[in-house]
Amino acid sequence: MSNAQDNKQPVVALAEFTTPDAVMHAAEKVRDRGYVNWDVHTPYPVHGMDAAMGLKDSKLGWIVLCCGLTGVSLAILMIQWMNGYDYPLIIGGKPANAIPSMVPIMFELTVLISAFGAVLGMFGLNKIPQHHHAVFFSDRFDACSDNRFFISIEAVDPKFDAEATAAFLNTLGASYVEVVSGQE
Repeated sequence: MSNAQDNKQPVVALAEFTTPDAVMHAAEKVRDRGYVNWDVHTPYPVHGMDAAMGLKDSKLGWIVLCCGLTGVSLAILMIQWMNGYDYPLIIGGKPANAIPSMVPIMFELTVLISAFGAVLGMFGLNKIPQHHHAVFFSDRFDACSDNRFFISIEAVDPKFDAEATAAFLNTLGASYVEVVSGQE
């Protein structure tokens, strides 16, 4: 390491694990220790990791529900306005507010706005796109997409102390632990 890199502030502590079971047990201990700004990086989904990390249920379902209700409400208002005031035509003696004729438009607008809500809500909740993260400065983190499992604890965490956090991660059975400093 150069002296310039020694002077940089640590931004994340990164621990590498070789098996999904090892990272699962380590995640439970990190959760129990009280860290709040941390994440687990795996090459594939690991069943039970949400519970091990103490994550709550996603809010995405509520976002999609609200968007769906907004879509059906907008469809009803749009149809009522167009049929009753904007362009009132009586076709085949049917009333302007006949529900069966509204169903296709209500369905389509509900699905359309729900889909937008799901995509945009997912991006917002997952903080996507995130083009830059401190873990990308670690050369070992490239193995995360192949066969290694990582836990990263960010320096913005209230309990973060570079040496203490690295020592704690070493006690969890990590095969490698490093404190990553930011790049200029």
